[in-house]
Amino acid sequence: MRGVRSGAHDVYYGIPYAGPPTGRHRWAPPRPVRPWDGVRDASEPGPLCPQVPSPYAPISSTEEDCLVLNVTTPPAEARRPAPVLVWIHGDGAVGGGAFFDGRRLAARGLLVVTVNYRLGVFGGFARPGLPGSGTFGLLDQQAALAWVQRNAAAFGGDPGNVTVAGMSFGASAIVGHLTSPGARGLFHRAVTASGEAMMDMPAGAMGPGVPGYPWYVWRTVRETEETTEAMTAPLGCQDPDPDRSLRCLRALPVKRILEVPHIMNAFVAFPVGNATLPALPPDALRAGRFHRVPVLSGATRDEHRTFVGMLYDAVGRPFTEADYRQSLRTAFGPQARRIRAAYPTGSFPSPGLAWATVVTDRMWARGTEAQHRVLGSRVPTFAYEFADRDAPMYLPLPGRFDFGAFHAADGPYLFEDEQAEPHFTPAQRRLSATMTAYWAAFARTGDPNAPGLPAWPAHRPADRTPYVQSLAPDRIGPVDYRREHRLGFWDRLR
Repeated sequence: MRGVRSGAHDVYYGIPYAGPPTGRHRWAPPRPVRPWDGVRDASEPGPLCPQVPSPYAPISSTEEDCLVLNVTTPPAEARRPAPVLVWIHGDGAVGGGAFFDGRRLAARGLLVVTVNYRLGVFGGFARPGLPGSGTFGLLDQQAALAWVQRNAAAFGGDPGNVTVAGMSFGASAIVGHLTSPGARGLFHRAVTASGEAMMDMPAGAMGPGVPGYPWYVWRTVRETEETTEAMTAPLGCQDPDPDRSLRCLRALPVKRILEVPHIMNAFVAFPVGNATLPALPPDALRAGRFHRVPVLSGATRDEHRTFVGMLYDAVGRPFTEADYRQSLRTAFGPQARRIRAAYPTGSFPSPGLAWATVVTDRMWARGTEAQHRVLGSRVPTFAYEFADRDAPMYLPLPGRFDFGAFHAADGPYLFEDEQAEPHFTPAQRRLSATMTAYWAAFARTGDPNAPGLPAWPAHRPADRTPYVQSLAPDRIGPVDYRREHRLGFWDRLR
């Protein structure tokens, strides 16, 4: 295989880890790659999986033969075999890909693998009796992890020391893998950043008219099948014979499928109660039915400012006092008055920031703390909060908004990012260096502590104030997470 030299690293792009999910293999579990003869050219990025552009990510693809990954090696002088870090991207399982630049982490002595997987309807399509139904994206990720077990050594990596890491929806997928029988033995540590695995979602939290869900990223099999039936109905393949209907759908061009409005965004949750996810992952975690590996788990301080900014202020539609009152009523009904008294708009620079704080505390922080608690009671768990409120906003938004330490703001501190990197201050560069050192130490040993780094005690739920490490340019150290996010208030409100 022929890759490219990038500074001190060798980078191999577009390596297939599964066969093309095309034709009769569309909506089927991933299958083995057919071996190739000669030297494969891995010097150019492979295709992204099918996706449609959004105002925030003008990326599109209609290429189904997309089950590829990228490998970035550590410098030649790094110790071998190298710990492996496998990165599962987020973007709601409807966009994104393996294009993350792993050199910053590889420079710490890691072999970094970034992965494409099927998105939207291509990853979440569900039909009764269909093998892998609704979980093709998760199965792709497990196939990539199995590829790492077979091939990491050829790149200088240690298949016995694999960390699976992800952000946002990728982090939720990792919690799925922690509870999935098919992922047993495929990884030895896990990192979840800004995940939604234990979050419930109040009505309207993700925008006007968006219903509430008891779990943000999990659905029943039946719900996913109903979504599939509704979203594929406009494609003209309805037939009393389900096999004929499936053959018709599999024969359609990707472009035709993507023309159906919302057909990608409708599949932003994983079905549970199947071979891949036998139980609801939050229930499995609470019961201790998960793979016992060390976990590094965290979120950002101002998670929901991302979504308020993207829906309102940063796109020219200010979130008003009337919006705040209505949003509280929609989300919380009779409790709205108590919440408004606890979070009065006069205590915030704008009603939008008041609403963002309510949802950050109620939805994100409560879910994150619940995940810390159930994991920390059974496995070594290291909790953090990314708290750089001046983190560069890398989305192309036209308006002004104080995004603070927004959702996924920590990504560019771990991976090279051409949008954010030029805006880093010297203090932010130092924070990035500290974070990559923590992440590398965790990947190497299952503990982020290493010589020269600020101490990071484990999160122990029995402690009076379970430890959470605050990561900010001006301060790295403990934060009282429950107090900062008023979790006692939300506990009493139930």
